[in-house]
Amino acid sequence: MELPVKPDETRWSSMSFMDQMANIGSEVGRTAKWISKGKPSMAEGAFIRALDLFDLTIKYARLGKEGRESALLELCRSRELFAGAYLEKDCGTLHWLDSYFGHFAISSRLGR
Repeated sequence: MELPVKPDETRWSSMSFMDQMANIGSEVGRTAKWISKGKPSMAEGAFIRALDLFDLTIKYARLGKEGRESALLELCRSRELFAGAYLEKDCGTLHWLDSYFGHFAISSRLGR
């Protein structure tokens, strides 16, 4: 399997939280799609990319802004749910997370 390309940390750190969450959601959705279609190697690639994006978002969290700590806790919890659902091949939770992150994609687009 070809290793996924690592995201650009400089670009990622300059993105808004909504854009970061929307991008995470894209990989969560791809993971769910590939598991549902029985394509484990494709699912694994999307899973790894999603974890990379989760980790970068956590790394560059701008704590100190009001509400940011709560958002960071929610982000960490959603990462935990995502990893567990992937390992258990729990498509129901993966599709729920895809829907959850979809709201960030909509918000990100409306904010442009």
